[in-house]
Amino acid sequence: MREASLYKSMPQHAVSCFLCQRRCYLRDGEKGFCHARQNIGGKLQSLNYGKCVSYCNDPIEKKPFYHFMPGSQVFSFAAAGCNFNCDFCQNSTISQPAQIFGQELPPEKLLELALAHNSQGIAYTYTEPTIFYEYAKDTALLARKKGLYNVFVTNGYMTPETIEDAAWLDAARIDLKAFTDKFYREVCGDAHLEPVLKSIKLLHSRMHIEVITLLIPTLNDSDEEIRALSEWVAGLGKDIPLHFTGYYPSNRMTLPPTPGETLLRARKIAMEEGLNYVYTGNRPGDGGENTVCPKCGAVAVERFGFEVVANNLGKDARCAKCGASLPFVLDWKKGRKK
Repeated sequence: MREASLYKSMPQHAVSCFLCQRRCYLRDGEKGFCHARQNIGGKLQSLNYGKCVSYCNDPIEKKPFYHFMPGSQVFSFAAAGCNFNCDFCQNSTISQPAQIFGQELPPEKLLELALAHNSQGIAYTYTEPTIFYEYAKDTALLARKKGLYNVFVTNGYMTPETIEDAAWLDAARIDLKAFTDKFYREVCGDAHLEPVLKSIKLLHSRMHIEVITLLIPTLNDSDEEIRALSEWVAGLGKDIPLHFTGYYPSNRMTLPPTPGETLLRARKIAMEEGLNYVYTGNRPGDGGENTVCPKCGAVAVERFGFEVVANNLGKDARCAKCGASLPFVLDWKKGRKK
């Protein structure tokens, strides 16, 4: 436990947290929606600081990042807690626990583990990294000194103040869970769509981003919603990688799995809306995992599951066949926009 950042002291020992868009107002003794931040004696404390609930060395493609440091290994870890309460959460035991728990692993120890695994970067993932922000930040600053990159796998429900503070972040993969406020309110625990869209815009102005949507039958997979979502992303940037992945029953949701045909249909719609790089996930081998040069149609990067089968990118991320420049970050130190 340590004192949190990104909060204000208020009258009568209350605090106002502005880490995420819930902006919890907490009286003495109260915990936030995330269960990981508590007002103790008029100071906001991060209860999950240094408490790791999961870590693993992963290919960056597993996050999934397809256009950022392809083929690299990233040390991934999480602390307990989340500012959403999704019915379909695949990691609900660590993101939605009744009590904060975890193995004591301070930032220094995490960095040792990352270096021991020959990782090239660190991913803050599995739960919502915004909710273990201080833990992530301290780890990231140490990682930077050792030449490792830092990436968030996030639901995008952080505040502009948090994004402004996170100058140490090199890339973000953001969940755009649906394109209706109704879905966010009813399925994600009384959240809202607009703050996520604002975060995506702001993150895009500062760093490399990729967007992912988990398609769930009957809830967010209609042609109309997929088209509206794709049109919005394309309006922000036609080279932003958009991933459509298939849902499987988990947590409180028992709907049947997403058919593979739905993912391919979504990819087709998104490309009709002008997006150059649209991918499918959780259904290996359907061809939707490969990066194809939009100019000549050559396969620039071939993937299967989380594995890069063939990387045909030429120097400076150019298509090996036609020489077109493709939007890849091959050197994270040059990738950040600000």
